[in-house]
Amino acid sequence: MRCAALTIAAVVLTVPLSVLPFGCTTIDVTSQRTTIQVDRPARINHPVFVKLIDAADRDAFIRDCDRLLPSIPGVVSYYCGVHFDAGRDSVIKDYDVGLYVGFETAEAYAMYVDHPQHVELVTSWRSRLEWLKVYDVIDVDP
Repeated sequence: MRCAALTIAAVVLTVPLSVLPFGCTTIDVTSQRTTIQVDRPARINHPVFVKLIDAADRDAFIRDCDRLLPSIPGVVSYYCGVHFDAGRDSVIKDYDVGLYVGFETAEAYAMYVDHPQHVELVTSWRSRLEWLKVYDVIDVDP
């Protein structure tokens, strides 16, 4: 699995304490860069956001997702959960359940869509969904 490089810049400020209250100051700014390797969860990423007609069905929907989706051949990464409130107004929180399924190939993704376990989940829950938003994202530089 390819690793993505994440660069973090650390800035250290040094100011002589004797000159802070009055007059001109000189600030020496030094940058140091560190590279961290992060594993990519999958080449093809399939995040799905679901708004249920009855929010009380949330735990049952998550259980069904956990039971049916991760064991489908070709699935290399998976999670299913609820909104994490980080206190940021810019984060969309209009869904009840978010799930993610990852694949390494387009063939694996196509097999997942038609797999009986995926079809079972979609068929059994379709009438209980207010809406479903699906986003497919591919890492074009594997």
